[in-house]
Amino acid sequence: MRRADGLKMVYFEQNRQQIDAETTLKRALAPEGDSVIYRGRPVHVNGWAKRFLFREEQLPQPVGSLSGGERARVHIARLMLEEADVLLLDEPTNDLDIPTLEVLEESLSEFPGSLVLVTHDRYMMDRVTNAVLGLDGEGGCGLFADLAQWEAWLLEQRQAASAQARQAKPEEKAALAAPKKRLSYMEQREWDAMEARILEAEQKLEAAKAALHAPETVSDARRLQECYEAMNLAQEEADRLYARWAELEAKVI
Repeated sequence: MRRADGLKMVYFEQNRQQIDAETTLKRALAPEGDSVIYRGRPVHVNGWAKRFLFREEQLPQPVGSLSGGERARVHIARLMLEEADVLLLDEPTNDLDIPTLEVLEESLSEFPGSLVLVTHDRYMMDRVTNAVLGLDGEGGCGLFADLAQWEAWLLEQRQAASAQARQAKPEEKAALAAPKKRLSYMEQREWDAMEARILEAEQKLEAAKAALHAPETVSDARRLQECYEAMNLAQEEADRLYARWAELEAKVI
């Protein structure tokens, strides 16, 4: 990595810094006067507040009286005033309501620099990014035009790996047809059922991934965590079965 001279990076983290609850909305948005500087131009605080869905009569209110979504909008408004060449956003949509999500998407779309976005929100990813760094969980990665292209590639990779594992060389097939007397009775039964069990595990894994990326999941933090844990369990079970298959295969070949 080579960093340009004078590069300005701003980090928007999951656990956003709390604003003093007694600070008024006006001072939270414009700490030093009645206007802010946005992209080199002054903007009156009333107009800046309106941009983030606040009414003028809300400006004297303390931040502590605002809803969670409104406080999130305050953080976004402050973020967009940062002078930055690169915005690094770590799960910026956590606990945001729909109006706040729309404000965030609009603000990020207008940002003139580069964005690095880490998120489970597939819709935001599709709207504000033009490249996806896809990781396959096994050390492989690639750049893709959008999330759908990465998912198609990932599915293709897993299907190819599964097909390769199921295909045996002619001499291996002969060994499978008449295995040497190296498996116990219970191991033989396990071996005979292994392919079906692996196929079932792969289907459960794909279903868990689909549930994780469902619209009703990405907007619900608790549901998102549950689906993420379910996907990990499904992945662990598939990996365990493949490892056991390899262990049994070593005995019969």
